[in-house]
Amino acid sequence: MKPLKIGMVGLGRLGKRHAENLALRTPGASIEAACSVVPEELEWAQERLGVKNLFGDYGAMLVSADIDAVFIASSSAVHAAQAIAALKAGKHVFCEKPMGISIQECLEVEAAAAAHPKSTFMVGFVRRFDPSYRYAKELIEQGAIGEPFLVRSQTVDLDEYAAFQVGFVPTSGGIFMDMNIHDIDLARWYLGDEVNSAYAIGGSFVHPEFAQVMDADNTCALLTFSTGKMADLSVSRTAFHGHDTHTEIVGSRGILKIGITPVKNRVEIFDSFGARKPCVRDFYERFEEAFRAEAAAFVECARSGATPIVGARDGTEATRVGFCLTESFRKGRIATIRR
Repeated sequence: MKPLKIGMVGLGRLGKRHAENLALRTPGASIEAACSVVPEELEWAQERLGVKNLFGDYGAMLVSADIDAVFIASSSAVHAAQAIAALKAGKHVFCEKPMGISIQECLEVEAAAAAHPKSTFMVGFVRRFDPSYRYAKELIEQGAIGEPFLVRSQTVDLDEYAAFQVGFVPTSGGIFMDMNIHDIDLARWYLGDEVNSAYAIGGSFVHPEFAQVMDADNTCALLTFSTGKMADLSVSRTAFHGHDTHTEIVGSRGILKIGITPVKNRVEIFDSFGARKPCVRDFYERFEEAFRAEAAAFVECARSGATPIVGARDGTEATRVGFCLTESFRKGRIATIRR
């Protein structure tokens, strides 16, 4: 098959990682164009990856560039509009989370994806592509722990990243949309059920500036599902030891635990500080293999016509629950999912 010709959209911290994966590590992929409103990012694409077709205007890239697909890693506020425009232009679309910054936007993307079935559409829920998380899903499907009824999951980022995140809250949707959305998606995936109510608490315990934008730096949430199953989710922006993401799935005949200690490798250090294990530093280091697998899966689906394991509806439902948690947190009461 011919290589999938991709237009890379957004080349910030994560966009650069995606671009390098596609250009240097993904068989069957070729970045033919790059789009960004930041000139320095376009210069990086040209110098680092040799991309010749550079655009400051997204619409111009869709019209002029010889591409089969777009890979969207731009600002959250434009994800939905860019995804819809690409689908209407007949392109395959990978869209980083969140798929939209409102439920209406997500529903519009979902409708556009349904109206263009020949175009592959995939949302960036990267943890589904991590080998350990995928293996846990296989074990659940094999009945290894009986019927799963509870997911405990957390996402914890380094405190040093917190300060710059304050400015993104108005457009990212806040802590539940920006961080918990991965845990929400995993809970739906593992339990095979939909959320019907949500309750969230939290506060700005380390960085009071988050409270000024009606957000938090640490939260806890409880989800109930239509069949009575449960999820217990937590988030922190203020870790000092490293990126600490882990998940536990409880079933009627056993428990699966994934990454409970965020170790960098299997080395244990014994010195004057005692006994310790180095931790992974950030989300990309923890999920580097998953990001590569995710890119490969998108390219394979677009080239072969296979159905991705995560699609537009998953983006809508995770966003719906994220907004419900935000409502609960701000109003201090249980919120019911409205569909």
